[in-house]
Amino acid sequence: MTVFDSRDPRYKSPFGAVPCGTAVTLTVTPEEDFSACAAVTFGEFAGCRDETPLLPCPGGFSGVFTAPDAPELVWYTFRFTRRDGSSAFLGRNGWGGEADRQPWQLTVYENRPTPDWFGRGVTYQIFPDRFCRLTRPDPRGLLGERTVHDNWDDLPRLGPDPATGRWNNDFFGGSLRGIREKLDYLQSLSVTTLYLNPIFYAASSHRYDTADYRMVDPLLGTEEDLRDLCAEAQKRGMHVILDGVFNHTGDDSRYFNRHGFFDTPGAYQSKDSPWYDWFCFRRWPEEYDAWWDIHTLPAVNENAPSYRDFIIRGEDSVIRRWLRCGADGWRLDVADELPDDFIEEIRAVMEQEKPDSYLLGEVWEDGSNKIAYSRRRRYLLGRETHGLMNYPLRGAVLDYVRGGDAAAFRDAMEEQRENYPPAAFYGGLNILGTHDTPRILTLLGTDAVPETKEARAACHLSPEGRRRAVRRLTLAVMLLYTFPGSPTIYYGDEAGMEGFEDPMNRRGFPWGHEDQRLTELYRTLGALRKERPSLQCGDLTYLAAEGGLLIYRRSYGGEDTYTLLNTGDTVRQVTLPWPNGFAVDAVTCQRFWVRDGVLRLELPPCDGLVLL
Repeated sequence: MTVFDSRDPRYKSPFGAVPCGTAVTLTVTPEEDFSACAAVTFGEFAGCRDETPLLPCPGGFSGVFTAPDAPELVWYTFRFTRRDGSSAFLGRNGWGGEADRQPWQLTVYENRPTPDWFGRGVTYQIFPDRFCRLTRPDPRGLLGERTVHDNWDDLPRLGPDPATGRWNNDFFGGSLRGIREKLDYLQSLSVTTLYLNPIFYAASSHRYDTADYRMVDPLLGTEEDLRDLCAEAQKRGMHVILDGVFNHTGDDSRYFNRHGFFDTPGAYQSKDSPWYDWFCFRRWPEEYDAWWDIHTLPAVNENAPSYRDFIIRGEDSVIRRWLRCGADGWRLDVADELPDDFIEEIRAVMEQEKPDSYLLGEVWEDGSNKIAYSRRRRYLLGRETHGLMNYPLRGAVLDYVRGGDAAAFRDAMEEQRENYPPAAFYGGLNILGTHDTPRILTLLGTDAVPETKEARAACHLSPEGRRRAVRRLTLAVMLLYTFPGSPTIYYGDEAGMEGFEDPMNRRGFPWGHEDQRLTELYRTLGALRKERPSLQCGDLTYLAAEGGLLIYRRSYGGEDTYTLLNTGDTVRQVTLPWPNGFAVDAVTCQRFWVRDGVLRLELPPCDGLVLL
C-alpha cells in the first residue's frame, strides 16, 4: 500500500518544484491507526525547522504547507503519533527514527521570466577551430607558438609539441567566417541556437586558457566577423551563445603574463600590476592557486572588486560587450567553481543589457541540490542560471540504449522533473556528447575500451560495432528530440564522427565524407521538432517503462506526439488507445491502421517510432 508518493497529485499537489509562497497540499495514507500526523520541514538555507499539522481525512491525514516567501530548498518527512504517545517517522527510505529518515526535497524558486526560445529549439555545439576553415591561416606572431595543420583531415597531436613542450598548440584553422559559411547547412538541421566553445584570444586550440577577454582570437577572425555571424544567424532565426571562462585565465594571459608575451606587466611580473589582486599567490610569483592545480590555468579571485567590474559591473564589461556585439547568451564554464553571487550578478546584468538573453551553466549533476566545495548551490532558485547542461540525461540515455531498464531512465528523469523548476527542466541543454566526452558513436559501438591513450586514438569501430552504434544512436536521438529540453548536437555527431577523449573527440568536421543516413535522421527529427509545439513545450506522460520498452507522450493544445522505443532483443507487443484511422511514424512515414479505437503493433528489437 502506498503511504505517500511525492510524484502523485493525490499525495502532493502541485507536482514538483513550486514558486515562493505556494500552498502545497500533502496527504498521507498510513495503514496503522495513528492519532495525529505532522509534516516536519527543514529549510536548507534559512536553517529553520518547523512542523505543519495534517488533519484527519478519509484513509489518513491531509494538510497544507505554505512554501517560504524566499527561494529555498525545503526538506520534509512525516511524524506520526500513536495512541500511546510514541512517534514514528516516514521518509523516502521508509519508516524509522527521525535521524535516519531520508527527506523528500521541495524546491522553492523565485518565479522570474525565463526566455523560452532556448528550450523549444535545437542547439548545435561548435568547437570553433575544428568546424570549418576557408583558408589556412598564418599563426606567426600569435600567442602560443602555434602550428597550423596543412591537411584538415590530420589527426590532432596527442601529446605536447616536441619542439616547444606546449600542449594543444596545434591548430586546424576553423574560423567564424567558416561557421557563417555553413549557416545554410545548420538551418537545414533546424538549428536555432549556436553554442560556441571559447572564441577569445588564447594560447591553446581549446581556448579555455583565456588570454584576452576583449579580443576574438585572430585565427578565428575579428570582432567584425563575430558581429556578422550573429547578424546572419539572427536572420535565420538562430541565437548565438558564447562560452564564458571566468574561473581562471591562461598563464600566458594579458592579466597574468607569466612568459611576458604582452607589454603590460601582469600579476606574475609585478605586484603593481592592475591585475595583481585577481590572483591568489601563496608565494609570489611561483606559487599560486590554479584550476585543479594545473599551473597553466591560474585561478581568478572572483571576489576582487576590479575583476567583477571588468567581467560584470562595468559599463563596457565583458558580459555587456559581447551581448552588444550580437550574442544572445552565455554558458558558464565550471559553474561549480563560481560563487553564487557572482553568477547572480551576471544574470542581473544580462537582464539589464538584453532581457531575452539566456544563461546556461556547466553542472554535471542534479543542479537543484548540488553541493560544491561543501556548500549547497542555488543555480536554479531563480536568480542565477536559467538552465544547465543536462549530463544526468546523457547518463540515463546511455545506460538505457546500451541495454538498461527503461524504468531506471524514467525514474531518473522524473526525479529531475520533480526537483527542477519547470522552466529549467524544459530549458536544459540536452546532450549525448560534448567536447569533454568521447564521441557518442564510439561509446555506443565499442566492446572494450583500449587501455592506453595511443591505442584509444588509433581505435575505429569495426563494421559490426558501427552498425550496432548507429542502431543505438538512432534510438538515442529519437529520445533526445522528443524529450523536454533543447536537443543538442555536438558538431559532427550527425555526420558519424568517432573518437575517444580529447583530442580525438575534437577532430575536424568531415566535410564531404559525412554519414548521409545519420545526417538525414537528424534533419528529419529537427524538422519535426520545429513543426510540433507538443515537442517544444508539451506535457510529458509516461505510458510504459519496462525492460527495454519505453513509451511516452508529449501533449500541447490538443496535439499529441508519441515516442516508442525498444532497446531490448525481443519483439514487444504495443497496444495504445487511438482515434480511428491510422498512426504515422514521423521518421519512416510508415502507417499503422487503427481498429475499434485501439492501435496494436509490434516493435522489433532495437527499434523505435515517433507516432503522430
